[in-house]
Amino acid sequence: MRLSNPEFRAMQSLPRRLGQRYFELPLFRRMGLDLHGKDVLEIGCGSGYGASLLNALGPKSYVGLDVMEEQIALARKAYPQFDFRVQDATDLRSFAGTNLDVVIIFGVLHHIPDWRKTIDEIARVLKPGGSLFLEEPRGVDLKLFDFFFRWGHPDSDFGLRALEEYLPTRGLTVRRRQWTPLLTMYHTQKT
Repeated sequence: MRLSNPEFRAMQSLPRRLGQRYFELPLFRRMGLDLHGKDVLEIGCGSGYGASLLNALGPKSYVGLDVMEEQIALARKAYPQFDFRVQDATDLRSFAGTNLDVVIIFGVLHHIPDWRKTIDEIARVLKPGGSLFLEEPRGVDLKLFDFFFRWGHPDSDFGLRALEEYLPTRGLTVRRRQWTPLLTMYHTQKT
């Protein structure tokens, strides 16, 4: 799903970058994120700032996906050394089956109306023992964001309870879960 104009601007802001650098990524690292020598996919890479943070951790390879051509254009301009692709996360056929070590989602899954299909695809392309790190707001927070900021999130059944019930059906076991005031963060592992 494309971001609304207000949310697109918010995702390019200094507070968003500071949050990723000083809060989200350090918390993921405390939850077990280790990218050294690993093949990494970021879903919803946006303008590429997360790619710069993730690539500082020494992955073997990195690919960033986003459905918005505008985001990918910004990412390619700012970070031409990284691999960014305009691609929908509900279809990861371009990745050979079960070859990725880590998939990372910085709060984008709730934007995908068919989020279960995205989880299916992630489970398919992760190696056994591979990890999915994701963060997502609670459903009530999404409604508040939409009410106050007019971000226009899709009308879907996405919610943390539904997510937590669905992950194990795809062989993804929650290893760690961390609640924060705005996001719940997960480290899941493919069995």
